[in-house]
Parts: sequence; structure tokens; C-alpha cells
Amino acid sequence: MNDRVILIDKPQGMTSFGVVARIRRVLSHRAGKKVKVGHCGTLDPFATGLLILVTGKECRNAMRYTKLDKVYEATFRLGQTSTTGDPEGEIMPYVANSKPQNDTQTSSISEQPDITAIKSALAQFVGDIKQRPPAFSAIKINGQRAYKLARSGKKVDIPERTVTVYALELLDYAYPLLKVRAHVSSGTYIRSLAVDIGEALNTGAYCQELRRTQIADWQVSQAQKLADLGIES
Repeated sequence: MNDRVILIDKPQGMTSFGVVARIRRVLSHRAGKKVKVGHCGTLDPFATGLLILVTGKECRNAMRYTKLDKVYEATFRLGQTSTTGDPEGEIMPYVANSKPQNDTQTSSISEQPDITAIKSALAQFVGDIKQRPPAFSAIKINGQRAYKLARSGKKVDIPERTVTVYALELLDYAYPLLKVRAHVSSGTYIRSLAVDIGEALNTGAYCQELRRTQIADWQVSQAQKLADLGIES
């Protein structure tokens, strides 16, 4: 299994680096020597789904795979926010930014958005959009990972950048849960998309569940589970 691409269906609760470490350990044991293994685009620990790994000389092409388009299925929870944009952060009730007339205090959610409002909000985020990556992300700021700075209590200011949402399909909606399928360019953060959609709906939101189902033409149905390789998750 050297010098090749390996498709893995990452389980929930494991980091992408954790998957790499386990695969490296197994392959190196089988080969009787250290095998180089890398991944091509991280998945957050709470997320599941398709993870591309490369081994041996194929690691040279890692960036080519990283830049491929991706498809996700995600469940957003409306009415609440998270400090990390996912279930692992501090969950809080949403407080709207709008100020009611004759009231200087921020307001809570006044009503649940109907299906028309949901579709209208989703449509705003199709095409080239400006997006600010989460503070808790692997983006490097002055050589340090943003999430490490955020965990240490330092202010993390990541500039907006342009990403492309090719399609944003409504799969299911029953307040407070909104399930979507998103076909996006590399570098798009679904957690940020959840937050922005929540703001557009004036409900707040965070990404409760996330599964990557496709990278370019590779489907998660083609991927191996760690158990298939004799690895406990």
C-alpha cells in the first residue's frame, strides 16, 4: 500500500492526524520499515466521512488532492450558537443583533423561520461568497495554528476570503434542525457557512453534524473504514 491514494471513512471523535498516525503505524509494521503517510485536507473531530490519505512518493501530490472540490451533508441547529461553530464549543442561546424600536437591548429570536425564509437564506450563499474562517481552525497565523491561539485566549483575527459554493441543497427542515448538502470549493468552512446562514435567518446557528460524502469524483462509499484495515477507532 505504498506510493498510493487511500480513501478512509473517518469516524466521529477522531482527528485527521489521529487517522494518519494509526494508518502509518499499521503500514510501517506490515512493510517492516517506516512508511510515509499524509492526509489531503482535514476533517474536524466531530465530523465524519471521506478523508484522502497518500503514502510514500504519492505524498508529493498531496496539495493537488487538497485543492479539489468537496461535497458535504450537514445538519445546522438554529436558535443557538457555539464558540467553535460546532458541538464541541460552548453552546449558548442566540441573541439577535437587531435592536427593537425604543429598546437598546439586543433581542432574542422572535419567530421560527418558515420554509420560504430558509430557501431564501440558502440562496444568498450560492456562488462566490466572502467567508471568514473560524478562529478554531487549522489556518496558520504568523506561523501558529489559529486554534492554538484561540485556546490560549488570544484574539484571533482571520481575514475574510472568497470561496465558492457551487450548490446548496435543502435536504430537510424541522426547526431547529436544518439539513443541507453543500458542494463547495476547497477552503470552504461549513462551520462558517452555518454561522452565516444563522445570521441571515436572525436565529443564529452552529453545525451540529457534518459528513464529507465526496471529493472530486471520489465517493465516501468507496472508502474503507479503519476496521477494514484492522485498526480500532
